[in-house]
Amino acid sequence: MTDGGPKGFDLGRLLAERGGERYELHARHLNHQLPRMLHTIGFDKVYERAEGAYFWDAEGQDYLDMLAGFGVMGLGRHHPVVRRTLHDVLDAQLADLTRFDCQPLPGLLAEKLLGHSPHLDRVFFGNSGTEAVETALKFARYATGKPRVLYCDHAFHGLTTGSLSVNGERGFRDGFAPLLPDTPIALGDLDGLRRELKRGDVAALVVEPIQGKGVHAAPPSFLYEAQELLHRHKALLIADEVQTGLGRTGDFYAYQHEEGVEPDLVCVAKALSGGYVPVGATLGKEWIFRKVYSSMDRVLVHSASFGSNAQAMAAGLAVLTVMEDEEIVAGARRTGDLLRERLAVLVDRYELLHEVRGRGLMIGIEFGRPSSLKLRSRWTMLQAARKGLFAQMVVVPLLQKHRILTQVSGDHLEVIKLIPPLIIGEPEVDRFVTAFTEVMDDAHSGGGLMWDFGRTLVKQAVANR
Repeated sequence: MTDGGPKGFDLGRLLAERGGERYELHARHLNHQLPRMLHTIGFDKVYERAEGAYFWDAEGQDYLDMLAGFGVMGLGRHHPVVRRTLHDVLDAQLADLTRFDCQPLPGLLAEKLLGHSPHLDRVFFGNSGTEAVETALKFARYATGKPRVLYCDHAFHGLTTGSLSVNGERGFRDGFAPLLPDTPIALGDLDGLRRELKRGDVAALVVEPIQGKGVHAAPPSFLYEAQELLHRHKALLIADEVQTGLGRTGDFYAYQHEEGVEPDLVCVAKALSGGYVPVGATLGKEWIFRKVYSSMDRVLVHSASFGSNAQAMAAGLAVLTVMEDEEIVAGARRTGDLLRERLAVLVDRYELLHEVRGRGLMIGIEFGRPSSLKLRSRWTMLQAARKGLFAQMVVVPLLQKHRILTQVSGDHLEVIKLIPPLIIGEPEVDRFVTAFTEVMDDAHSGGGLMWDFGRTLVKQAVANR
């Protein structure tokens, strides 16, 4: 005892005493631009707790989560089965990460994951989506003996150096050169793929079946025809399913929407974590793994210090069990179809609303230039300051007025992306569509707080140039 108080660490007391400093602490010790951005757009909320598809603030108001932590919270927050499983694995006091034994949980999770991936044979477990992509890049280069990987314009595969080399957005890449010698093609460009393959040095094409940035799906038959071209040139197809995998698009994997597509390597992460423990997985064909791990001398040629840890493996097993027991994939397809249909009928009603697209519970809402003169002049003002400001004008009142959390789909894009927890149902669809309709009514009225906020965003954008 010191000064009359107990020794030791008390998490509850620490949060009670200093939780109110959250934005100040972040500004002082972490990325100082994050709290600045949150204050600017009015997203500097204080959430006290979360469950399922909802947050609650200190006043007890609920907020509908249509973002799912960028897709991490596939089962929503604090699913009771996943939570109980993590308590169980901690209480078991397993001899974890000894590095020189084979624990049962990694093998059990690999077995269960491969059960949903019948053409794949082995799994490497890491800690994140970008690490899963890094693994696929290394394995593809080693297995083929070729140096170059192709990727698609506007792709996002992670922000570590290898993954950044196949990132299709210049804003993420600027200032971090030199990167790996990889080459972009347009999503769906088979002629571009043929041209690059003729050079004979391509190890693989890495592709998101549905791109997270903008929510653009690969054109029909592109994945299958790309696969055939790649294999003809002894190159591999890598499917990045970090965000689209585990039911997000209404099938277990997004590539399964196209018959005959069997990627050589598949990357998953995000939802596999249950929202608790970081985890990534790279699934691949037998011959690829046997080539990388070709002898006992190469047993640790690719590994991860925290890969296959018991907490992550237990969370993954719980997630896949819940998905099967609660028929999560079918539910995501059904609810996604309902949400997309309810939104699509609004396209003819609102001139600022140009398209609703996506699959399952991965939906893009795109805005565009209106036809009426009054709205067109305001749209032009926003575009001149910074493309993407109108989408931000929609996101802010959805949170401020309707307590719904969403995101703009990417920098300089007039697209909102909806990637809610896969457990939402008709009540959440009703709440979102009602709120979105009110926001669109306000935007088309030509006045009010929404356009006042737009002028604030214009000033901020100009000041940041």
